[in-house]
Amino acid sequence: MPPLQVRRFAALALEEVPALAHDILREIRAEYPGLPVVLDDSGEPMALIGIRRALEGFVQQLATREGRPRYHPEVFQEFGRGEGLNGRSLDSLQAIYRLGVRLAWRRLAEIGQQTEIPPPAMYELAESGFEYLDGLVDQSVRGYAEAAARQAGERLRLQRKLMELLLSERRPDTSAASALGAENGLDERAARVGWQLPERVAVGVLLRPAREAVAPAVGEGVLLDMEAEQPRMVVPEPEAAGRPELLRRAMTGWSGAIGPPVPLADAAKSLRWAEAAVGLMERGLLPSGEVLYCTEHTEALVLLQPEELIEDLSRRCLAPLDHCGPAHGRRLAETLLAWLETRGGAPEVAARLGVHPQTVRYRLRQIRELWGDEVDDPDRRFELELVLRARRLRGGLGRA
Repeated sequence: MPPLQVRRFAALALEEVPALAHDILREIRAEYPGLPVVLDDSGEPMALIGIRRALEGFVQQLATREGRPRYHPEVFQEFGRGEGLNGRSLDSLQAIYRLGVRLAWRRLAEIGQQTEIPPPAMYELAESGFEYLDGLVDQSVRGYAEAAARQAGERLRLQRKLMELLLSERRPDTSAASALGAENGLDERAARVGWQLPERVAVGVLLRPAREAVAPAVGEGVLLDMEAEQPRMVVPEPEAAGRPELLRRAMTGWSGAIGPPVPLADAAKSLRWAEAAVGLMERGLLPSGEVLYCTEHTEALVLLQPEELIEDLSRRCLAPLDHCGPAHGRRLAETLLAWLETRGGAPEVAARLGVHPQTVRYRLRQIRELWGDEVDDPDRRFELELVLRARRLRGGLGRA
């Protein structure tokens, strides 16, 4: 196209821009009556400013014959951010853009006829228009993604604050979720992240399979804090039908522990048991490589967790074995535990240990000599079984 003819086309189009922008906005509002009207500082609709700038940028590109369109990114990024912050998709915004381009093209085609632009050139103009549209959409997508990231970050921040409050040790002595929420603002914090206060919860502590591991897809109802060195989660209504199986599938590849279900006000107690279980897992005293439920390992948690107390009791209760050799002392301890657990005679104990009954009778006589009448005292028998079970859990005794 001769430069003079192009400049004439651009000049006429620029003169039309203000009126054309108003016409396009009017048509868009008629087509989308629910479109929110956002004003800039001067009171002018932001949509009108965006349409006008888009038209001016496109026409000026023609006049200067630049190779790439010149966008006004801030306006169209702001449109995308607005859609994201208001919870809408970009579908309607893109449809509005397409409507605007269609209306603009209609008027530009009329100007093309006035200035005798040949049809092949107008076809190229149409292609440029849709390329320009793609650029505007890209700017809006960028703004939309920025808003989505900002919202996600804000939600995670609020969620962490909610979890901090929920797992705080300084809780009121009440199990009623409504009273708890009223006294601590918990209900308000929960509402801000769209979390409905449950009656009961279980708290989990996770071990990362790798530093860059992607967060497990536990679902929206589960609060998850991935910022901690050991991620934590709060599971609402953990005993609901299907909930354990859903969590097992979601946490494939992860390991850790989920504390016992407790009333909402006692969430910190569930956390303590989960932390204790993870500590035992790291020491090799509980199975690793999966997410355990504390309720399935009650014996280990009860007997291994109060370590100092159990060790002291064990030292006092098993003092008679101090004068036996390590191997013989272990055999006597295993026999004593099997007898305490079966409450049977030599045949039952022998079957449990896989030895001859006569061997058991010999060992039981030695046990009588070492402990005397203490093995007949119910309290002493209970303590002996307690410390021997704890020793077995630590690997100090064989498992019958």
